Amino acid sequence: MVLADKLEVDVKLKSSAENFFRLFSSRIHHIPNASPDNIHGVEVHEGDWETPGFLKLWTYTIDGKPEIFKEKMEIDETNKSVTLIAVEGHVLELYKSYKNHLQFVSKHDGDDLVKITLHYEKFKADDEAPTKYLDFVVNVVKDIDAHLAKA
Repeated sequence: MVLADKLEVDVKLKSSAENFFRLFSSRIHHIPNASPDNIHGVEVHEGDWETPGFLKLWTYTIDGKPEIFKEKMEIDETNKSVTLIAVEGHVLELYKSYKNHLQFVSKHDGDDLVKITLHYEKFKADDEAPTKYLDFVVNVVKDIDAHLAKA
C-alpha cells in the first residue's frame, strides 16, 4: 500500500528558464500579475522576502473555490530549482504532506522547460492523487510563460 507518491510533467517554455527561475527565486510577489485568474496574492507571512526559509501565504482559486497555501520555499541556485513545502492550507486537508518542486531547465536548442514534480503523501490508500493541483500548477506556469514572453 503506497501512500507517498509523486506526479511529474514537463512544460515547454516560450520564455527563458533563467527568467522563470529569477521570478520564482526572488520576485515571487509578481506572480499574481502574470496569472491573476489563478493566483490572487503572495504575501510574506513570517520573515521577509530576502531571508531563506521565510513563510509565504498564497491565495488562489482552484476549481472555482478560493484556497490558501502557506509554504516554506527552498531555493537551489546550482540546479535552478525551487521547492514549495506546504506547512498549512487547504492542500493539507487532503494530503498528509505536499511539496511542489519546480526545476527550470535551459536547453542549448532554445527549448527551455519547467520540470514540475508534486511529492505528496495520502492519508488513505484510496485517496485520489493531487491531479487537480498538478493541472493548476501547469496552468499557472503557462500564464507566467505567456507574461514573460511578452516582456
